[in-house]
Amino acid sequence: MRVPLSWLREYVDVPQTATPEDVLAALVSVGFEEEDVHTFGLTGPIVVGEVLEFVEEPQSNGKTIRWCQVRVAPEGETAADGGDAVHGIVCGARNFFEGDKVVVTLPGAVLPGPFPIAARKTYGHVSDGMIASAKELGLGEEHNGILRLVELGIDAPVGTDAIALLGLDDVAIEINVTPDRGYALSLRGVAREYAHATGAAFRDPGDREWGELQQPAEGFSVVVDDQSPIRGTVGASEFVVRIVRDVDPGKPTPAWMVARLTLAGIRSLGILIDITNYVMLELGNPIHGYDLDKLTGGITVRRAREGEKLTTLDDKERTLSTEDLLITDESGPIGLAGVMGGGTTEMSGTTRNVLIEAAIFDTVSIARTARRHKLPSEASRRFERGVDPLIPFVAARRVADLMVEYAGGTLDTEVGGALFATVEQDAIALPKPFVPALIGVDYTEAEITGSLEMIGCEISDLGDEADAEQWWVTPPTWRPDLTDKWTLAEEVARITGYDRIPSVLPVPPSGRGHTAAQQGRRRIANALAAAGYVETPSFPFVTEELNDLHGSESGERLPSVKLANPLDGQAPFLRRSLIPGLLQAAHRNIARGFTDLVLFETGVVFLPEPGVTYGTPQVPPLAVRPDAATLAALDGSIPPQPRHVAVLLTGSLVAKQPGQAAVPAGLGDALDAVRTIAFAAGVTIDVEQGRRAALHPGRTGVLSVADAASGAAVEVGYVGEVLPAVSADADIPGRVIVAELDLDLVLSLAGERVVAASLSGYPAATQDVSLVVDAEVPAAAVRGALLDGAGALLESLRLVDDYRGQGLPEGAKSLTYALRFRAGDRTLTAAEATEAKLAGVAVAAERFGATLRE
Repeated sequence: MRVPLSWLREYVDVPQTATPEDVLAALVSVGFEEEDVHTFGLTGPIVVGEVLEFVEEPQSNGKTIRWCQVRVAPEGETAADGGDAVHGIVCGARNFFEGDKVVVTLPGAVLPGPFPIAARKTYGHVSDGMIASAKELGLGEEHNGILRLVELGIDAPVGTDAIALLGLDDVAIEINVTPDRGYALSLRGVAREYAHATGAAFRDPGDREWGELQQPAEGFSVVVDDQSPIRGTVGASEFVVRIVRDVDPGKPTPAWMVARLTLAGIRSLGILIDITNYVMLELGNPIHGYDLDKLTGGITVRRAREGEKLTTLDDKERTLSTEDLLITDESGPIGLAGVMGGGTTEMSGTTRNVLIEAAIFDTVSIARTARRHKLPSEASRRFERGVDPLIPFVAARRVADLMVEYAGGTLDTEVGGALFATVEQDAIALPKPFVPALIGVDYTEAEITGSLEMIGCEISDLGDEADAEQWWVTPPTWRPDLTDKWTLAEEVARITGYDRIPSVLPVPPSGRGHTAAQQGRRRIANALAAAGYVETPSFPFVTEELNDLHGSESGERLPSVKLANPLDGQAPFLRRSLIPGLLQAAHRNIARGFTDLVLFETGVVFLPEPGVTYGTPQVPPLAVRPDAATLAALDGSIPPQPRHVAVLLTGSLVAKQPGQAAVPAGLGDALDAVRTIAFAAGVTIDVEQGRRAALHPGRTGVLSVADAASGAAVEVGYVGEVLPAVSADADIPGRVIVAELDLDLVLSLAGERVVAASLSGYPAATQDVSLVVDAEVPAAAVRGALLDGAGALLESLRLVDDYRGQGLPEGAKSLTYALRFRAGDRTLTAAEATEAKLAGVAVAAERFGATLRE
């Protein structure tokens, strides 16, 4: 919000000596954020001049210039730049006449840009200054001709300081207004806050006698027909109408109003529109003006019908939603309520009779419409934050009065306003000890009540026994954000000063902190980062083909979640796997010269179950908390979204260097990453040969974890080498190794917290065993059989050799395991170790027909 200081001073006593920084500091103290200071960026001498005469001189380039004689000081006096009273000036514009009063920038002046002015030779003359246009002065975008003061209704003596005359010496401060404090999007609100900060006297521009504003609601029909409100309230609770007849749209906007609007960031668009914008900034109520002669019948406020369209003031045709609130007449839609008017009834240079609209629209409805049509506006910005319901009558009358004063109109007193809902403010119960206990400051009761009364609240103490320990606080109508005792406590802290709140480090209550699942995810991510992997979060949007390839075992078509409004129309589906995102990240890095990569990502995937229909529940109202049934329906409409972890390796794991050949990343390195994940999660992950559609059939493993409760193996992911065709499609040269695990499932299988066993001081007994099994039997399954059979004495079991060849039967392999036995209370004998080993061999023989290799 930009606030011109001259305008602010009309409503609050800002000292003339106060700098913009002083005003900003005061507003910061009551909770606003400082943004910037804005000026017109010009310095004098800039004066009123009179065109005495000029000569038109055609040039060889086809352009005609005027060599002008301009009086810039009264006769017999010295000009402001120290030169003669009459200056010769070259001007390319041709929209002025002899005798016109114009704005002259004399040598030494600086215009916005910065653009310094000096006497310079041009077109065969020495131009001693410049006659300025509105754009050159920073007053607008008009640059087709110079600024004639008669067009602004100004007749000032020659030599008058034009900077002060046009209000160009004003300055504006800019503050950031948070969404909950929409009342501060007005001079009325900012002036009130400055008064709160400094104690300066405040004069409310919205304080008008009700009788002077009320007129009989006759002569013009206004109907609100909103049968399907979005959140339990009608779309328009108030709609005030005023009519001003016989206006002159060609009259100039006063210079002071143009200057204030410009500093506030709004272009001057003619007297009628300028007045509506001026009052919006002044009072915070957006105003819309209609050309009354273009209206057909009365006004009806209603929701859009299916298939309706509207061309808005920006000349764009918009297809309307049935949730859009419209302003209509008998011809159909003429405006998006609270957002933007329609082009068919806009005010223009031919307008003679104006219908003024000041209304209160539902905040949620306006916010949704503005976002749906991607049409943010100054009006929607205010309506979606809430407008004072008592201000429309004041605002409509203020616009009408200004149009009568500056546009020459006549107020039609036969047309009044309509109030469709009673303005009621509910009282809030505020326990007297609540604010000090919440904020941590020993406020007195007088400080609490004084702060709340300062911001406009009414406080009553009913005085009976039940209410002796609390106040009943009624917020002012312009503060819709004050809804409970917590927001009231915040206001007390804000008004009395945040600097009074002590800096005390809070003591966290016991039992809080990260959940077990959150801690597990952090351990795994930290472990992978410590192992050298780089985390690369990616967008979850993929094509359906990539979901089929990487999100299923055999590449079959599985259901995927398709976005209704995707960021990228070529990738409208939510991912079933993290691998496509890692492949994309690898391609991007390789294209930039990083060829040796070890990447990982943790994130959710979206896995609709085949045959399950996920409903689309009705969107609940936004003004109230949904009940348990509504929340359950919303949860039921969401497919499973487990969190996965995936790794990708490509290029060299160890770079080539003197005395060391490059070591390419391989499947074993991906298995090391899997073991790192397993160790951080507190589980043991087994690997068996498997198949995946996108992976090499001979270099793919299925990862499983034994369920702590049942002992059954649960598949948790896969590891393998990406098919060359798939990596080529991703524009990644060389081998690519990946692994992906269901992180949530892995952590759920971890069971109880792992407790480290005490170390034994007795020596270990080591033995090897070689077992001959069918080549199709997984080594991990044989390892499991040895573990189960060897019992508690087995401390370590490791596969050291997988032999296939001469000396073995066709279709068989020899697996050699190194076993380490140890007891915690004695030294094991060789016989005890052998007995435990053979017990394991017996289980392997029973399950897989394993035999000892001779």
